[in-house]
Amino acid sequence: MKQAILVRIDLKMPKGKLAGQVAHASLEAALDAKPSVLEGWRMGGAKKVVLKVNDLEELKEYIKISKKLPHALIKDAGRTFFSKPTITCLGIGPASDEEIDKVASKLHLI
Repeated sequence: MKQAILVRIDLKMPKGKLAGQVAHASLEAALDAKPSVLEGWRMGGAKKVVLKVNDLEELKEYIKISKKLPHALIKDAGRTFFSKPTITCLGIGPASDEEIDKVASKLHLI
């Protein structure tokens, strides 16, 4: 089992901001999973991959194809780095490696 976090690279977030957004996406997507799936993922090491998407349009395509899996779209409030609320990333899973790979296998690591 694993989780994929898709991050918009067009936003050019500083490393700390990116890390915070990825953490939000991981937690929120995990909370969207069934308790048994969440527990199995946690007991298996809570594997995650952080992948890049080019922009909001590309991220929206992945939102559509991940609807059947646990997921969370993250919108930053716009109080620090961004001047307005901004969609930054999408957490998908936990789910089986096969299910995650069906959605995100064409993406590259950050």
